[in-house]
Amino acid sequence: MNSSAWRWFPHWLIASMAFVFLVNAYMVYDAYTTFPGVAGQDGFDLSNEYKQVLEAARKQAALGWQVEAAIGDGRYPTLRLTGKDGSALAADTIAARAERPVGPPSTTVLTFRSAGEGRYKAEQTLAAGQWDVMLSVQANGHVFNATRRVATR
Repeated sequence: MNSSAWRWFPHWLIASMAFVFLVNAYMVYDAYTTFPGVAGQDGFDLSNEYKQVLEAARKQAALGWQVEAAIGDGRYPTLRLTGKDGSALAADTIAARAERPVGPPSTTVLTFRSAGEGRYKAEQTLAAGQWDVMLSVQANGHVFNATRRVATR
């Protein structure tokens, strides 16, 4: 009589595959029954206008503007705007808000004032932590939108 453990190998292989199949079937069932059906509020509308989104991004990239955000003394956000050639860019208007990237929602509307030579300083301070600063800069008849992450201590 053959008492080798290898004679059970095909049975263990089949049992292992059946176990994997059952686990995968459960995960598919769970994903299908708990999916809310919506990934975002305006995803479908955005996808219908995606060519316009790409065109706007191309136009903005062609401007070649650079926006640098930092935190200055006293936790005041600062900006430095430069044009395509690296020279200082004078903004007509800057609309900005700072939002927390994680954690409880917290938004601060920022008002920037010119500090000369393409530099701008916010009138509001930011609490300690990370912030995403969403900017819309208008200058020379163009609009440049950007998001910059800053951290305060």
